[in-house]
Amino acid sequence: MDIWGQRESDIRLEWGPEGVGALGGKCAVLLVVDVLSFSTTTDLVIGNGGRVRPVRWRDHRAEEEAKAAGAILASEGEWTLRPSSVTEIPSGTVLALPSPNGATLCDAAATTGAHVLAGCLRNASAVAARAAELADGRPIGVIPAGERWGVDLHTQAKTFGPLRPCVEDQLGAGKIVAALRRYGRMSAEARLAAVAAEATDIPRALAECSSGRELAAAGHGNDVVLAARLDSSSTVPMLRNGILEDL
Repeated sequence: MDIWGQRESDIRLEWGPEGVGALGGKCAVLLVVDVLSFSTTTDLVIGNGGRVRPVRWRDHRAEEEAKAAGAILASEGEWTLRPSSVTEIPSGTVLALPSPNGATLCDAAATTGAHVLAGCLRNASAVAARAAELADGRPIGVIPAGERWGVDLHTQAKTFGPLRPCVEDQLGAGKIVAALRRYGRMSAEARLAAVAAEATDIPRALAECSSGRELAAAGHGNDVVLAARLDSSSTVPMLRNGILEDL
């Protein structure tokens, strides 16, 4: 019996890279959710007419390959992983965007054979609708990325601590699952996320959670405001040939 794959359910949810391992290969669609900040930044880039190439964290070979293919590496330009840095990114830009969670998970999910989408609070309903269309009655897996203890975005250390399930990704995944409710039976994990999201004041929760307070303390409170704008976007970032674009 495949307990961890939640095979009795149409809408499934599990966390982080282990979640990709548990649900990948069993789901027609995998939806990666990294609200603060990869998925939100991706939504904003694509909403401005750009595209995003997810790059595994501290994978220098992948970074060089992305630049050789014509992408601009976020850490080397005026654009970064922060959502507020890309609000006016020019149309046509291909941004190579490394992140320890969302980008790394998108790359891992691409190896499973599933359609890979990047979801956040801003595009929750739009990505849910597209996922249901792509799945065509087959299972959908929602993967809240979570954070990693001990990851320092400001150093070159390629270290990963244990997974920290986080409020923002729980809520983002929950809103997506809630929008998928009519498409099939939800697993207990998915159902709990949906109930929590629907009972929560989203902007307040993002501002008060650890990740939101960390950004605010660093002077980046507007990133949290941008991320909390539920269903403000209709973009659907879908991974094709290593690039997230609105298809």
